[in-house]
Amino acid sequence: MSVATDMESLAQKAREASRAMAAASGAAKDAFLEALAGLLSTRRADVLAANVRDLEKARAAGMDAPRLDRLTLTPAVMDAMAGACREIISLPDPVGAIEALRPRPNGLLVGRMRVPLGVICMIYESRPNVTIDAAILCLKAGNAVILKGGSEALASNMALAALLREALAAAGLPSDAAQLVETADRAAVAALCKLDQYIDVIIPRGGEGLIRAVVSQATMPVLKHFKGVCHAYVDEGAREDRAEKVVVNAKAQRPGVCNALECLLVHAAIGPTFLPRLGAALRRAGVAMRACPRALPLLGEGAVPAAPDDFGQEFHDLVLAVKVVDSMDEALDHIHRYGSNHTEVILTENHDRAMEFLRRADASMVGVNCSTRFNDGGELGLGAEIGISTSKLHSYGPMGLTELTSAKFVTLGQGQVRGG
Repeated sequence: MSVATDMESLAQKAREASRAMAAASGAAKDAFLEALAGLLSTRRADVLAANVRDLEKARAAGMDAPRLDRLTLTPAVMDAMAGACREIISLPDPVGAIEALRPRPNGLLVGRMRVPLGVICMIYESRPNVTIDAAILCLKAGNAVILKGGSEALASNMALAALLREALAAAGLPSDAAQLVETADRAAVAALCKLDQYIDVIIPRGGEGLIRAVVSQATMPVLKHFKGVCHAYVDEGAREDRAEKVVVNAKAQRPGVCNALECLLVHAAIGPTFLPRLGAALRRAGVAMRACPRALPLLGEGAVPAAPDDFGQEFHDLVLAVKVVDSMDEALDHIHRYGSNHTEVILTENHDRAMEFLRRADASMVGVNCSTRFNDGGELGLGAEIGISTSKLHSYGPMGLTELTSAKFVTLGQGQVRGG
């Protein structure tokens, strides 16, 4: 059979399984998660052996160290996946919950009930743990999931997907609710992107090139974020000690992730006192600074002139762009031009400007006096997330269980009929 035919068959099976998952009880879904947590422990050696095969091929192909690190499974990572299963068990099942039930003048009660999205296709790179982390969220939310990992992790993903299917069957749920695309042929992604009659939404996780390729081909909605170009604006009169702590954390705590700070905007009134102390703190943290002409002489050693494309850049490294601005309006204009709708933060002691920044900054999370690193499902109280969406439909920001459902209107009556 052709790749396109194989993908259509897989998607048809997922669509059929999604009906059973939508009707599954919370107890059955939790039984699946508990069974999977156990399998991740008892079958650990099988999964790690498969991962070794992937790593050997990757090294032979010359894969660089950061990508090898993302590809590697360890006993600790396996324990974290099992822990994620049990964490999601503890979260309330969103399916069937009725929100905002309100009476109409005729006595009819109108509300909205949480329902699964249906069939979710996850397309992702490198990290084999995403196979488990993504699947368990989709399945707990009552969906079926199609998993298309990178070819570099195929053996690892096949071993993990086998555990998913075994745990589903053990809980009396359809094993086809979790299916892995087992071909490395790139035509598989193109074929999946055209199956909108079976697949309700695609969620790509990976580099900007992957996401743009999916968006350009997909005939169904795509939940996406292209880049994480996160800004912090230090307002005039900000507490310098607090601003220093927040900026260093946002940039240096984990620089390679999408919610790391990439550009700092500093009000001209506070620049002469704040930037020298911040420059010293950033140097201690190993951060290289690329500065505008006004910031450059204030930051001290380690700062170099910024190139035009340093603004709007996602560095994924210990590198920070710095610019001095004359007002919050100028800061917001810069964010509007260079931001990626991911995370924006203001550091200020002025309540009115804080509230104005919250309203006007367009991002999936906007914060006051806190690190950009808080734009994360676990940190925001979702328990877990499948990714961060920077598109406003259907979800804006971290996507947890609730965001993997939709809401339909429900009406509860006592024989009401419509007149007129």
